[in-house]
Amino acid sequence: MQCNSDGRTHTNPPPALSRDTVCTSCLNRLAAPSSRRYASAAAAAVAEDSAPSIQQTKVVPPVTHPQIRKAFRVLCSPVLSRPPQITRDLTPFEKAFFLYQKRLNERLVLPFTRYFYYKRGTPAALEWKRKALARKGVAALDTGAYNAYADDAWNDEVPVGSKLGEPEDIYEKLIGDAEGKNISEELVGDAETGGEEIAGDAKQGEGIRKPVGDVVIERPAPRRTEADEKNDQKSLNRALDRTLFLLVRDDKGKWRFPQDRIYGRENLYQAAERIILQAAGPNMNTWVVANHPIGYHDRAFSTPEHAIILANKMVRTSRHPFEREEHGLKTFFMKARIMAGQADLTHNAYGDQDFLWLKREEIEKLVDKPYWKSIRGMLTGR
Repeated sequence: MQCNSDGRTHTNPPPALSRDTVCTSCLNRLAAPSSRRYASAAAAAVAEDSAPSIQQTKVVPPVTHPQIRKAFRVLCSPVLSRPPQITRDLTPFEKAFFLYQKRLNERLVLPFTRYFYYKRGTPAALEWKRKALARKGVAALDTGAYNAYADDAWNDEVPVGSKLGEPEDIYEKLIGDAEGKNISEELVGDAETGGEEIAGDAKQGEGIRKPVGDVVIERPAPRRTEADEKNDQKSLNRALDRTLFLLVRDDKGKWRFPQDRIYGRENLYQAAERIILQAAGPNMNTWVVANHPIGYHDRAFSTPEHAIILANKMVRTSRHPFEREEHGLKTFFMKARIMAGQADLTHNAYGDQDFLWLKREEIEKLVDKPYWKSIRGMLTGR
């Protein structure tokens, strides 16, 4: 502190900022304008401007809608289906492609050294030789005869109308080979082994064809069943390469999937299981696939309908009947599968009169157009 001429004291001014008194980093920080200082001032100014006065604050009371909320009939409809049991028929292009792949593999395979696998003169070697003669040197039965060293080796195309590569032709060739019917009729005796003895004298049995025992191989079941021939649409043993869906006819003569309203607090999964049991009986082994619906259908009534909802004994949360006005219906479709059994409407709880197992295109012909428009996107083509 220092004294002036008038006797007053004053403090010495702080030393100027310089590199001699402050380090370089602190000098740069103190010399630069503080953005935080201006930001704080700006925030305070905005807070003062935006603070509403007591006179401007208005309390808006909640507004209740005078209109009563409309009630709708909420339904659950399980889409019970039987999946395909066999693969579909091959197209002509697929048949030609698979035949080409088989023939290509046959051409590129390494030469077969039979004496590495069969000892000379054994019955197995003789059997292999007899079958090789019947197949004309080709290992596969369903690719056609081919000799790369013959004069017509270039002619390897399948003629138009040939049955080569057709499933029926392949079945017959494989079964005939297993039954011994495709073995060459040429006489093959023990002398062909080069004089090696098999049993006793090598010349014994010369020129005697060894008969093949009567072997009967079971044929594959036909792809078209008796139900297909009769067009029995109640049978599950038809259209084995397609998906069939269960449809029922209600008391008004309309075809649809089984359906019923949701009672109490049951969810869609529980409702689907209950509806399948009450609509088609207990003689089916079914499985509801998921908890969420796969489709939706709604319809508004021209005039509100007065409904009396009775309690359902199979739903624990549905205990007391009640009445209400319903302005329309909303149907949620649940995917389900049948694994065994058959539908039985003897004890149907909804008044359904008949049932059918139908393909996708057959359903379109029976149901109403608005109903078909809602369900066509969830029905598989196969």
